[in-house]
Amino acid sequence: MSSSPSQTPGSGNASKATPSTTAAVTTSTSSSSAAAAAAAAAAAAAAAAAADDKPRLTEEEKKQNHIASEQKRRQAIREGFDRLTELVPGLEGQGRSEGLVLKRTVDYMRDQIVQRQALIERIEQAGGTVDPKYKK
Repeated sequence: MSSSPSQTPGSGNASKATPSTTAAVTTSTSSSSAAAAAAAAAAAAAAAAAADDKPRLTEEEKKQNHIASEQKRRQAIREGFDRLTELVPGLEGQGRSEGLVLKRTVDYMRDQIVQRQALIERIEQAGGTVDPKYKK
């Protein structure tokens, strides 16, 4: 039976440095580096365990994952445009031309900004005050 590469210090193979033996030596030298060394050793052990438990994806699986994430991204964009057509007046019930939706959304937002500025001016002319955060 062969010896395991992850032997602990004093288990018969002291010449090999493993993450656990390195961590043990490091923790005995300084208390401030003890936490860092322990964290590094734990991270290395967790990474090694995760790598052993999870098989690598095949090229076909990678391709399918890429296709699925691209479809999800496109669906999110479609839903965003659909939401804009619900929110922006004049876009309800029209076909979804993304360029038209974006142009009308920008026009609508510019109009909203102008209206807000006009309201702020009316309030101030009437002697009211407007919080500076709303004047932006």
